[in-house]
Amino acid sequence: MKQFMDADFLLSTQTAKRLYHDYAENMPIIDYHCHLVPKEIAENKPFRNVTQLFLGGDHYKWRFMASMGVDDKFIRGDGDDYEKFLAYARCIQVAIGNPLYHWTHLELQRVFGIYEPLTEKSAPAIWEKCNALLATPDYLPRKLIERFDVRVVCTTDDPIDSLEYHEQIAKDDSFKVKVLPAFRPDKAVKIDLEGFKDYIGKLSSASGIAISSAKDVVKALENRAQFFAAHGCRASDHALDTVPWCDKYETLSETAFQKAMAGQTLTQEEIDAYRSFLMVSLGEIYYKLDWAQQYHMNAQRNNNGPIYRKYGADVGFDSISDALISDKLCRLMNAQEEKGCLPRTILYTLNPAANYILGSAIGNFQTQAGIAGKIQFGSAWWFCDQRDGMNEQMRTLAALGALSAFVGMLTDSRSFVSYPRHEYFRRILCDLLGQWVENGEYPCDMEQLGKIVKDICYYNAEKYFRF
Repeated sequence: MKQFMDADFLLSTQTAKRLYHDYAENMPIIDYHCHLVPKEIAENKPFRNVTQLFLGGDHYKWRFMASMGVDDKFIRGDGDDYEKFLAYARCIQVAIGNPLYHWTHLELQRVFGIYEPLTEKSAPAIWEKCNALLATPDYLPRKLIERFDVRVVCTTDDPIDSLEYHEQIAKDDSFKVKVLPAFRPDKAVKIDLEGFKDYIGKLSSASGIAISSAKDVVKALENRAQFFAAHGCRASDHALDTVPWCDKYETLSETAFQKAMAGQTLTQEEIDAYRSFLMVSLGEIYYKLDWAQQYHMNAQRNNNGPIYRKYGADVGFDSISDALISDKLCRLMNAQEEKGCLPRTILYTLNPAANYILGSAIGNFQTQAGIAGKIQFGSAWWFCDQRDGMNEQMRTLAALGALSAFVGMLTDSRSFVSYPRHEYFRRILCDLLGQWVENGEYPCDMEQLGKIVKDICYYNAEKYFRF
C-alpha cells in the first residue's frame, strides 16, 4: 500500500517519477487566467484566519459542503469562522474520490507544512497552527503567490475598470510578479441581459465615446482595449455559455442594439446577430493588439433562483450545459479568419462530451506559419478540473492535435492557495506520458520528454501570450 499523498503521489511508473521530479516539479508558474482580486494583491492585507484563506470565495468547497447538508450560514453566510472551518473538516474527511480531498491536502502540505489529514478531530490543532503562521509576514497574499514561483498572474477585468490596483502593483518594485489585466467584455456582448442599457452608459463614460450605435460599442471597447494593452494586457476572456452565430449579423446587429436601448424585446435572431457582430469585431481588435482570446463554453449558470437573488453569481449553483457548439463556433471563427483577423484562440468546454468537437475544431484554423498551437484546446475546466477530466482532455488533444504545443494549466480560482493545483496537473501530465513510454508507445528519450514536459508546464504559455 502506498503512503498517503507522498512524494510520488499520482506517479504510477518510474518514467513518470523521473519526468515529474527531474523536469516538472520546480518549473515556475504562469497563471494566465484566474479570478484573484487585484485590490487584495495591491493592499497585501493579512488574512484574519485560515477560513478566510481556505473557504473565502471558493465555490468548489462551498458546493461540496452544501452537498453534505451543511447549514448555509457556515458556507456563504455569517456563521463563526471557526465553526465554518470545523464544518469543512467534517465534510472533507469523507470526501473520498473528490478532487477537493487532494487539493485541500496539497494546500495544507505546500502552504503550511501540515501532512496530517484534515478531520474533525485534527481540525482544532490545524486551525491553531495555520492561524499562527498567517499572522507572520511570510503568509501575506503576495508572499503566498511568490511561494509557488509564480511569474505572471492574469486577473479577469471588466473593460470599464480603472485598473488602478494593477497600476499600484506595477509601481511597487518590491513585488516582482507581473499582475496583468485580462479583458472580459461579457456585459457589452450579452445584449439580452438585464442592465445592458445601463452598462452601455458606463462604457461610454469610461471610454469617452458617445455610444449611439452598435459600431460605437465596438469603438468604445477598442478604446478600452488599448487602455488595457497599455497596462500589459495580453488576453481577453469570454463566457460564451452559448455560442452565438447569425449570418445576418452585419445588418441585424444595429436593429438589435436600437431595440435594446429602447427597452424593447429582442428576437433570438437579433440577439445572436448583435453578439456575432461584437465577437467578430472584437476578434479584429485582439488581432491588431496581438492578444489571445479565450472562449469558455457550455456553462449553465445561476440555476437556483432564490440563491442567485440572495448572493448573486459564482457561488456554486452552476452546472454543465449540453448546448450545441460545433456549427456556430466554427462559423464564428471562420468569420474572423475570412477577415484575416483570427487571433490566437483558446477554447474551453465545460462539457466533456464536446472534447472531440473542440479537439477537431482547432485543426480547422491552424493556418499561421510559425505559431505552434495557434488555436488551443484549453485545459480541463471547472467540473472537469480533476484527474479523469485532465486525462481525457490531454488524451483527446494528443489524439487529434499537438499535445506538445499545449499551454497547460491555469487556476481559474479566487483563492491565493490554489497554486498546488498546478502541481496536481503536472503530476497527472507526467503520469500520462510515463504510461505511454512504459507501454512502448513512445521512446524513453528523456531529453525530448523533458522538453515536452517543461514546455507544457511553462514555456509554451510564456511564448503563446508573449510574456
